[in-house]
Amino acid sequence: MAELHELSALEQAAAVRSRTVSPVELVEHHLDRIARLDGLLHAFVTTTPELALEQAKEAEQAVVSTPAAELPPLHGVPTAIKDLSVTKDAPTAFGSRALVGFQSPLDAHVVTGLRRAGLISLGKTATPEFGLTAHSRTEFGEEPRTPWDLGHSAGGSSGGAGAAVAAGLVPIAQGSDAGGSIRIPASVCGLVGLKPSFGRESGGPTPPDPAQLAVRGVLTRTVRDSAAGLDALVAYRSGGLVPLPRPDGTYLAQADRDPGRLRIGRFTVAPNGVDVDPECVRAVDVATELLTGAGHEVEEIKPPAGPEFADLFTKVWALKAAGAPVPAGKESLLRPVTRMLRELGAGIGGAEAMTILAALQGAARLVIDRTADYDVVLCPTLSMPPRPAGWFTDGDDPAAEFERTMQFVAFTPLQNATGQPAVSLPVHWTADGLPIGAMLAGRPGDEATLISLSAQLEAASGWVPRRADLPTA
Repeated sequence: MAELHELSALEQAAAVRSRTVSPVELVEHHLDRIARLDGLLHAFVTTTPELALEQAKEAEQAVVSTPAAELPPLHGVPTAIKDLSVTKDAPTAFGSRALVGFQSPLDAHVVTGLRRAGLISLGKTATPEFGLTAHSRTEFGEEPRTPWDLGHSAGGSSGGAGAAVAAGLVPIAQGSDAGGSIRIPASVCGLVGLKPSFGRESGGPTPPDPAQLAVRGVLTRTVRDSAAGLDALVAYRSGGLVPLPRPDGTYLAQADRDPGRLRIGRFTVAPNGVDVDPECVRAVDVATELLTGAGHEVEEIKPPAGPEFADLFTKVWALKAAGAPVPAGKESLLRPVTRMLRELGAGIGGAEAMTILAALQGAARLVIDRTADYDVVLCPTLSMPPRPAGWFTDGDDPAAEFERTMQFVAFTPLQNATGQPAVSLPVHWTADGLPIGAMLAGRPGDEATLISLSAQLEAASGWVPRRADLPTA
């Protein structure tokens, strides 16, 4: 029989409903793994064992008193919350020394949605300061590591979440994505990372993102778990002023649906012009072989955006940094790269900011128009394989650090600007055992096709049984 941490989130939930295992056993098992392994991974910035066990005991009582069919879909399953999402029962530092110890009086809607689905949080996972970089090192914690090679970064900004799921510390973890921050750690940690459409779920009660880039989701080992996580979020509250159309039934049901024969465009040239590592191209080739083997039509296309897009995105990113909630008098506690971006953003006047935002939306419209003939677009998730720990911050030069981030994430910001759903899938591993993701982007609002197609690729590829070989696992 598989060990508890080897079960998917949905398998753990099924075991709870059948009373094969109790929520308390699940929570204790995963807390024990955190205690033994997180010193290697640096996935968590805060753990809440007492609260988690209290909630697990309540969940156990519910199993006894409630018909199995009436339990929430992920009842009793452990999870973790990214340190960018506010929680009233654990501090939220936003990855920043300037906010260490901050305690929110409210839970983020994403936290409430996951809890209503039955999930039990074991703590908060590492993220870089305000989620601004493609690594997750902070000034108060070590850089999270991918369990596939502890000498390499787990990426960012949901790097702690990616490390936690890939190492079996939790089966599903919350992440967020404004420039690739779910898909980046998914790629370097060998996971499924689904970025929902903008407006699909709610970012409240904190103020909305005026650039309309940020969304929230989950990182998992299976497509079905990702679909169930999305169901949990949209069941609680949608994110748009005008709700997006949804498929009949659940997103989980879409994982069991045949996607039909799809027309898929693929490109491997980076929009910002950086070199793409052959291993990342190979991941797209592997995905192409799986797709054509399933009967889909795959055509080579030109990149739907060019270097001007990256320039616009960088300016918008600086505006986001300038708007980060830094307490008065604590600017000196910020990381140099954060201060650099905030200074750049603060130097952009109101009229210029509006012009930049409009230009980014115009560029996004062109991306959608140029790919409108395709049901799905396939490309690398990242331009490089997982980076050695410390690679992003080597030299202590904030400009070089951010430049390395933009080189690394050459592909992922496109879908944040367009608002389209996108998913990174773990289709390839290098000869030395590092995971490499390939990315699928769907039509606006069409997570259903992405989930259906991703489940088909998962069945054909066989990535689910693969496990990282941790030294003390």
